[in-house]
Amino acid sequence: MLSILFIVLGAIAAYLIGSFPTAVWLGEGYYGIDVRHYGSGNAGATNTFRVLGKKAGTIVMLLDITKGFTAAQLASILALMGWVNADFLTFYKLIFGILAIVGHIFPIYTNFKGGKGVATLLGMALAIEPEVALVCIGIFFVVLLASRYVSLGSMIAALAFPLLLLLPRFSPDTPLLIIFGFALFAVVVLTHQKNIRRLIHGEENKTYLLRNRRNRDH
Repeated sequence: MLSILFIVLGAIAAYLIGSFPTAVWLGEGYYGIDVRHYGSGNAGATNTFRVLGKKAGTIVMLLDITKGFTAAQLASILALMGWVNADFLTFYKLIFGILAIVGHIFPIYTNFKGGKGVATLLGMALAIEPEVALVCIGIFFVVLLASRYVSLGSMIAALAFPLLLLLPRFSPDTPLLIIFGFALFAVVVLTHQKNIRRLIHGEENKTYLLRNRRNRDH
């Protein structure tokens, strides 16, 4: 019963960590701007880059990554304290990480309207499979530099994660991780439906992360 209690508390904590609206709080607190009213209207790192510039965007991106990493690592703390079975550590990391992603997309602090969860997903991946996650980061930047589309880079990198796990070089401890990887890729696709339509019609906004400028166009 004690283990169940700590798992429930850990799950709640993971969701609340993921819910921290870093883009909104940073924008309002330091710039007097709610990023949800500009650019794509999304409360995530990409729109922060677009609206507030590279410094703010980098801060939001790193904090969003930290949210996913921290939430997943809550499972390691529980296992270290002997409150959960260490044999199922990867499973609990997945659960807590997914709850952080849900929190980022549907944050309780801002009326359940948040970002798309890609950076938080990356943080979770770094906590579970750091080597694979680093390769996915490389893939993301290659696609971004080639296309200038963050959305395209995000979706391809998200797909690369479970595909890489199918290779013997990156074989995970449990096949469940591969299944969850494809499921999370599906979530990324669902949260990027508008971007996909804009990509198809050639209307997607290109993002130049190295430009330190603000663009508050709707």
